[in-house]
Amino acid sequence: MMENQLVLDVQGLKKSFGKVAALKDVNLQLHSGEVLGFIGPNGAGKSTTIRVILGLIKESGGSATVFGEDAWKDSVKIHKNLAYVPGDVYLWPNLTGGQTIDMLLHMSKQQHTAKTDELIKAFKLDTSKKNRTYSKGNRQKVALIAAFSTDVDLYIFDEPTSGLDPLNELIFQQQVAALKDAGKSVLLSSHILSEVEKMCDTISIIREGKVIETGSLESMQHLTRNVVAVKTASPLDGLDQASGVHQLNFKNDQHTMAEFTVDSDQIGSVMTLLTAQTIVQLKTTPPTLEDLFLRYYHSDDDQKVGE
Repeated sequence: MMENQLVLDVQGLKKSFGKVAALKDVNLQLHSGEVLGFIGPNGAGKSTTIRVILGLIKESGGSATVFGEDAWKDSVKIHKNLAYVPGDVYLWPNLTGGQTIDMLLHMSKQQHTAKTDELIKAFKLDTSKKNRTYSKGNRQKVALIAAFSTDVDLYIFDEPTSGLDPLNELIFQQQVAALKDAGKSVLLSSHILSEVEKMCDTISIIREGKVIETGSLESMQHLTRNVVAVKTASPLDGLDQASGVHQLNFKNDQHTMAEFTVDSDQIGSVMTLLTAQTIVQLKTTPPTLEDLFLRYYHSDDDQKVGE
């Protein structure tokens, strides 16, 4: 695939179920060699969006194209070049894990290779056991091994690590990094913010059926605040009046030690103020994806529609 080619293009996507608008305005773009993190709480519309992209349901408005093809009309053609792992995998109960992996590969016109064996070993999956005996985590492993064994251009993961222990989550992250290095494209839907923060080039935040922010974590950090801990030689009187300073907490009576948060676009002016009092110690912590996420969701805990 050509470098930086547009693989996935979702524009103004809408989906209604009767009178319920599950998706209102979803815009996503994914290029070759990129990992796109698609985040939001349960019910925000992540899985509904993915079902439209996979051609499992038809959009009510807007458009979704994969490899330049219509996601609904050309789904059979598109599926030949993508791998998908849902958040809850259902497997044939009487087949073993090994038989299931081979079946999934055969259905995708792929082969069981040495890489498949390496993945089975890495994920520590006992492939001789029947699927009905597997825990949720082991069912996820079966699907992930089959997907990572598949040589396609687009990989779609919808909450793929649910049920996995931290070691297997790390293996998943390493495999995604290998896909990116190979020029593959990955759409990762997750509510595990640390997972998205580690792996994704671009992040799209969905809320109540609308994508409300898209960009790299670095580009979005201006939307939230840095945490600052400082010790100065002279008192920091007047800091409470400084523009962009919030949650100020003096740590001693002399007002020479303080912790506070500061708006990212005001860091320069606040640093000038601190420097004037002679900085002895300084620690700043940049905003995380979780900080950004909570900015949008701290008052929105009861979404139910759209998943």
